[in-house]
Amino acid sequence: MLRPNPTLHRSLSLLFALSVGVAANLNAAEPAVPPMTENPLLVESTLPYFYPHFDRIKDEHYAPAFAAAMVEHRAEINAIADNPAAPTFDNTIVAMERAGQTLGRVSRVFFSLSGTVTNPAMQKIEKEMAPQLAAHGDAIRLNATLFTRIEALFEQRESLGLDPESDRLLERYYKDFVRAGARLNDEQKTTLRAYNAELASIHTAIGQNILKETNSAAVLVETREELDGMSDNAIAAAAAAAKAAGHEGKYVIRLLNTTGQPALSSLTNRALRQRLHEASVTRNSRGGEFDNRAAIARLVKVRAERAALLGYTHHAALQLEEQTARTVDAVNALMAQLAPPAVANARQEAADLQAVIDAEGGGFQVAAWDWAIYTEKVRKARYDFDGQQVRPYYEMNRVLIDGVFFAATKLYGITFQERTDLPKYHDDTRVFEVFNEDGSPLALFIVDWYARPSKRGGAWANSYVAQSHLFGTKPISANHLNIPKPPAGEPTLLTADEVNTAFHEFGHALHTIFSDVKYPRFAGTSVPRDFVEFPSQVNEMWANWPEILQNYAKHYQTGEPLPVAMLAKIQAAEQFNEGFRTTEYLAATLVDLAWHQLTADEVPAADGVMDFEAAALARYGVNFAPVPPRYRSPYFNHIFASNGYAAGYYSYIWSEVLDADNVDWFKQQGGLKRANGDRYRAMLLSRGGSLDAMQMYRDFAGRKPDVQHLLDRRGLNRAPTE
Repeated sequence: MLRPNPTLHRSLSLLFALSVGVAANLNAAEPAVPPMTENPLLVESTLPYFYPHFDRIKDEHYAPAFAAAMVEHRAEINAIADNPAAPTFDNTIVAMERAGQTLGRVSRVFFSLSGTVTNPAMQKIEKEMAPQLAAHGDAIRLNATLFTRIEALFEQRESLGLDPESDRLLERYYKDFVRAGARLNDEQKTTLRAYNAELASIHTAIGQNILKETNSAAVLVETREELDGMSDNAIAAAAAAAKAAGHEGKYVIRLLNTTGQPALSSLTNRALRQRLHEASVTRNSRGGEFDNRAAIARLVKVRAERAALLGYTHHAALQLEEQTARTVDAVNALMAQLAPPAVANARQEAADLQAVIDAEGGGFQVAAWDWAIYTEKVRKARYDFDGQQVRPYYEMNRVLIDGVFFAATKLYGITFQERTDLPKYHDDTRVFEVFNEDGSPLALFIVDWYARPSKRGGAWANSYVAQSHLFGTKPISANHLNIPKPPAGEPTLLTADEVNTAFHEFGHALHTIFSDVKYPRFAGTSVPRDFVEFPSQVNEMWANWPEILQNYAKHYQTGEPLPVAMLAKIQAAEQFNEGFRTTEYLAATLVDLAWHQLTADEVPAADGVMDFEAAALARYGVNFAPVPPRYRSPYFNHIFASNGYAAGYYSYIWSEVLDADNVDWFKQQGGLKRANGDRYRAMLLSRGGSLDAMQMYRDFAGRKPDVQHLLDRRGLNRAPTE
């Protein structure tokens, strides 16, 4: 089953993508930068693993740190471009890998924290920095003198005697520069710079609007009676949220940044369910200061214009060229294969829900706000099981220590020790040191699982330090979820989806932790976007692996293990509601693809954004009202708040083809065995982007991935009535 997580992964290839700074011309006069000898961002951390001094970093440090780091980086790049010596791999390519270390450190800390503990001051800095970072990135990639050196090396690469990783690094730099516009003429480069600066500003504005509207659109409830069906803990959390918002005695249901909201699975009050759903789906499109429609229309138009300038038919073609899919046609073909059976299954599921509604004398047609609660009723009737039954067995600390960590120890031999001596950026976080089986230090891992208003929605992984033999650095990885925090003294009990998400995000962390490459350009998750979700999805398999489940799924009060009979019911219901889950995901994916296959003159105006989305859903046959897209365009953070998943939201299911095939491989090889983990670590997780992704997979599995495993998993290869 696919549970796509809004894993933006802002740290991917940070040393190249974010570690490039401010001036539109690298040879421009240096700006005056005040001395900041006390700025903790401008000096290497003295803590283990170069762990950030979170206790010393203040908002006022960021802007001066960016300015000073950019000046330093500019000087480093100028020295490479203007080097009178003939270009060599070391004095050009390796020198570029070494450049921008201070800016990389500043960027990683700032952009990581702006997603987890943001505030108005940080949001202001983010808006100001976005176009400056874009301009400086252009100044590097559009520097003709620098590109001449890179191109000369690329043309003679076969005679350079480079090792495979170094040869791939040279190839990547050359392609990155070409795709960024290095071959354009001066007039075209000026236009491209303007596009990139504008896009960076729009990305930031959209992302900040999504966070602000998600917070402001929280639903205020007058009485406890209206919350019938919600657990006591959830009601207490709603009361606490209301009190914090100045509505003591009332209740506030906070929104997550997905169309569906957790409370919809338990609220018996249909009117409140509808109000909650409508608050969710109208976000950022109902007028007011947080409306994103005009920004989206402009963003898509500029992306299309930029793609045309770079020689591509549309933005999707530009994005997909460097992915494992390679072409838009390949992605469209997979979507066309999956959408019809997914929607057919969803319609059958809707009929099952309608039968329950009719049997209860409901007198209404199933709507989107009814789906979750009636799904639980059908699940209970069909399997004598509902999702709430398992929550007492999923206590958060046990899931982490006895589940996520235990599985990693069994499979890879690594162990974890909590570090309480290191500073935190928020009290809810925890830090663990990771050790190899022989006791040697491997990495640090930050756990940040609780939701808060200052944190963007969804779940994601990022890194504060990238592994690199060039610099002798070990990784610092972090996982972020958005689990509602219960009142003080109450246990944190997770849903099955939250457990799965925890295992998923730790798969990304393992990709970072096990990185074993020379160059930071290839570290950890620096792989094609449609490959990056593969290791995380594979790690989900261990959440319900019997040996792992028995170790962590224990009742939070009694310690009793999850009953065997309940486990059997969970397994029997694995494909239950799969039509819904696949359809809501595919609907969002197809909207993404529709936006980014437009040419500039096809982009609608702001008042046509929602009509375009509706038409795209209808064109692809996924316009089934009870199952809206997982994200609607105005709050589709993945594709509009950054360039990361634009024309790339398909990556989750594309990666799942590999995931399903890989899970089959593990099962054929005996499952949870050290030999399997060691092979997986050595041949896939440790290699990062240092090898072609698909070749790496074929070398590991000894075969091409078979899509049949995905179809079997999702029940998409049989009639929906079965």
